[in-house]
Parts: sequence; C-alpha cells; structure tokens
Amino acid sequence: MSVSQRGILLAKRILPGSFRAWVVRMMRRYRLQWPRTGSVNFGDLGRVTPVSSIFGIDRGLPVDRYYIEKFLEANAADIKGRCLEMGDAFYIRKFGGNRVARIDVLHVAEGNPEATIVGDLVTADHIPSDIFDCIIFTQSLQMIYDMKAALRTLHRILKPGGVLLLTSHGISKIGRRLGRDDWGEYWHLTTQSIDALIRETFPEAGCEVASCGNVMAAVAYLHGLATEELAASELEYLDPDFEVIVTARVVKR
Repeated sequence: MSVSQRGILLAKRILPGSFRAWVVRMMRRYRLQWPRTGSVNFGDLGRVTPVSSIFGIDRGLPVDRYYIEKFLEANAADIKGRCLEMGDAFYIRKFGGNRVARIDVLHVAEGNPEATIVGDLVTADHIPSDIFDCIIFTQSLQMIYDMKAALRTLHRILKPGGVLLLTSHGISKIGRRLGRDDWGEYWHLTTQSIDALIRETFPEAGCEVASCGNVMAAVAYLHGLATEELAASELEYLDPDFEVIVTARVVKR
C-alpha cells in the first residue's frame, strides 16, 4: 500500500464525515483532482464491449481463476478423504493429490459422464448425511436461487470436522442466463452476505470469509483480460472495497 493510500485510509478513520465532505466539495470547485477531470486516457479499454466476452479464457488464465486457485492451494491440506465437487473433479485432482481417498461429482442433470451423483442441492434428500470430508464449491452458489436451502444441504452432507471450500463472484459480468444456458445466475455476493448466509445455515461452524481483488483487477476481469497480462503486484494488492472473488473456508463443528 502506498503512502498516499495509507494516508487516505487514516483520514477516513480520524476525520469527521462533514470535514471529508467539505474537502471533496473544494476539490470539485477548484479542480484539484489528479488526474484532472476529463483527462483520463482509457486507451485500449475505452470501449463499450469487453476485450474478451468469455472471461479471458481465450487469452490465458482468467483473473477469477487466479484467485480461486490461490485460495484452494492455500487450503489444499483440507482436500482429503472423501471429496465432492460440482460439475467435474478438476480442482480435487489438482490440489488433493494422494490425500484423496474417494472422489464424487455432483451435477444437476443427467448426461454428465463424470457425475457420480445427479441432483439439485436445494432438494437433494437422496444424498446421505455426514459423508464428505471436503466439499469444493466454486462459482456455483450464485447460480442457485434458493441459496439457503443449498447451503443447508451442504451442511448436512458434510462430516463433522469436514471442510467446505467456497468461492463466488463479487464483481463480474453475467456468466449464465436462463433461456440461453441450462441455468441462470441470480446473485453477486459480498463478504458480508456470505458471512451472514454461512452463520445462518452452518450453526456453530468455524468460518473464515475473505475477498480478493482491487479496482485494476476488477476492470481487467470485466474486460476479459488474462492473468498473464497483469503484474503479480497488480493481482495481489487487496482493496476490500473491490471484491472480485469472495472466498469462505467453513469447518462443520
């Protein structure tokens, strides 16, 4: 974090709101902004359509996947025993290694050759309780209208002591739309909403909720730029006001 950024955060904490509002009014009146209003050069991003309409998959590793994989890598030790993932087992295989004893894949509809369980998490009474040591639940919660029911199912089928590794979009273009795709996208979530949902549906769980991203990463992701087009410092800088990806590690007590 730069000296100026630290100064701004400190000012927000110690200066009264009325004084901060006065400073903003003076900046606007005397054109004290930098860069000057109207002088920002948008360059290649000065366009009304994204550089890539498919999240940058055609350019390299999408920005959201960079954050998702960093989160899973940091919690790889949790991916063990009997594990469940949605759609396919890509991340179980990538980060679980020889700690995994059994892999299950859940898909909402018939026809997925990798699926070992077919069902909707909202009404998945046929899945036995307390059977999974780890559930990887990436970029799926926002596609489920009744999120609380889905989270209650995840709580029920997770073993006591088991771990749910969850990620969801914060800032993003729409990924799925009913009528065009097999399912829709209903929610974009924040750390505050994820924390509230987990506390309600995982009673007494141990929960660590965090976010990834900053304004530059958000703009790059919305335009479909790839991870390879940004410097590590541009990806790693964390601004909690720009939640590109929200993550949660939840331990069932």
